Amino acid sequence: MVGTDAPSLGERDGASYREWIGFILMCLGMFMAILDIQIVATSLPAIQAAIGIAPDRMVWVQTAYLTAEIVAIPLTGFLTARLGMRWLFVAAACLFTLASAGCAASSGFAQLIAWRVVQGFAGGTLIPAVFAAVFLLFPPRSQGLATTIAGVAAVLAPTIGPIVGGWITQSYSWHWLFRVNIVPGIIASLGVLLFLRGKQTGRQAGRPIDALALVLLAAALVALQLGLKDAPSRGWADLRVVALLCASGISAIGFVWRTVTSSAPLVELRCFADRNFTIGCLLSFVLGFGLFGSTYLMPFFLGLVREHGPLRIGEIMLVTGCTQLLVAPIAVYAERRMDPRLLTGFGFVLFAIGLLLSTGQTEQTDFQAMIVPQIVRGAAIMFCLLPPTRMALGRLPNRLVADASGLFNMMRNLGGAVGLALIDTTIFSRAATAGNHIADQLRAGDVATAVRIGIPRDAFLEQRGQPLDDFTTEMVRPLVEKAALVPAVNAAWLLCGVLVALAVLALWFVRRDAALRD
Repeated sequence: MVGTDAPSLGERDGASYREWIGFILMCLGMFMAILDIQIVATSLPAIQAAIGIAPDRMVWVQTAYLTAEIVAIPLTGFLTARLGMRWLFVAAACLFTLASAGCAASSGFAQLIAWRVVQGFAGGTLIPAVFAAVFLLFPPRSQGLATTIAGVAAVLAPTIGPIVGGWITQSYSWHWLFRVNIVPGIIASLGVLLFLRGKQTGRQAGRPIDALALVLLAAALVALQLGLKDAPSRGWADLRVVALLCASGISAIGFVWRTVTSSAPLVELRCFADRNFTIGCLLSFVLGFGLFGSTYLMPFFLGLVREHGPLRIGEIMLVTGCTQLLVAPIAVYAERRMDPRLLTGFGFVLFAIGLLLSTGQTEQTDFQAMIVPQIVRGAAIMFCLLPPTRMALGRLPNRLVADASGLFNMMRNLGGAVGLALIDTTIFSRAATAGNHIADQLRAGDVATAVRIGIPRDAFLEQRGQPLDDFTTEMVRPLVEKAALVPAVNAAWLLCGVLVALAVLALWFVRRDAALRD
């Protein structure tokens, strides 16, 4: 979306140093927003232990952030029109910084989740604002360099995130996971305010906000998350679960109806009339499912099963990020020269293989066994991200690009939020079944099972056939629970891998004709 007060691209021969400095500072803000997700994911077990969060509620530290991001991302087009790109970024960066300080000062679960919601909403506007700035600040000949700078920032954050998160948590405390955002947030806010002074690019006075559509969108997403989260513990037929899922569906239908019939829609859903954009959003949703799912499953397994500290978890997870960074130039080179359908298919097949390679983990699986799956997944990610973006946005008119970019990014985060809820459902429902099976085997005197979960052979043989006292039960229970998590986590990896593999089928329906821009 190009604002009414923005100079046309043809009027400018190049960008000034002030625009470049301001844009780099915008990338710094985006970098911190992406980094925050990664460093918090690595240290989830440490946060859980420090605050006393139950394992089945740990996922909400990430889900709260992602859900708020999902609500914010499609509003970027509207907020840009009302505030302008410069003031939108400054406001979002300030709010993100304030929320980071609030997260660091949290003393309980509810307080932390509340600040994560605020942080996620602010972070959700930073990422699409940066990519919109590529087109709003720079002429065509400079957009390639600007895109590369933004892309490097987006790739570098998940690359160093795991090791940074682990080092911070182990060297200081989990509070510093959020405090590290404060100084860069202040620098980015003040810098953009100064260097992009007078750049109200994208502002369109008088664009109203559809408050009802906004309420319906938020209600649909929140009800969906609550319903998916309660399902494993209450059952899918539970009245509360059914009511929440029905409320989500009704709110979503109401949002679509309200948006389609509005003269000033909150979000331009007309983008979905283009087949390639719709397929691109589907692929973005599935990528978010697998990407956020894998980022959650690795620290979950390494922290609760292998009992590694956050620094060691970060060191192990660094493999994916390093591979992603090394492959990024190849993906960028290929994306400009090859059919995006072929590259997308290659990326999603490779990503599915990387996910499925993790389905055979045991209680002893550690760094050595995780290297190959991580390399495969890291090599695939950029091929799953860049070609679908061009495929989805390349045919759309310029006036729809800003809203379409928000929707496209929203689908990736929506896939991540729904994926985390379904993964959590899979883990804790399968863990309960696996735990009961292990307990039955122990009661039947299965020595192999006892040794596998960590009970000394001689001690088990001495106790076999006798009723368990309370002390023995409490000693054995953690071993059973930890062993039960292994097949449950493997089932979650399988869910991610199969879904990503099935997404490749959508590529058969992609149009091959040229872009249709105006």
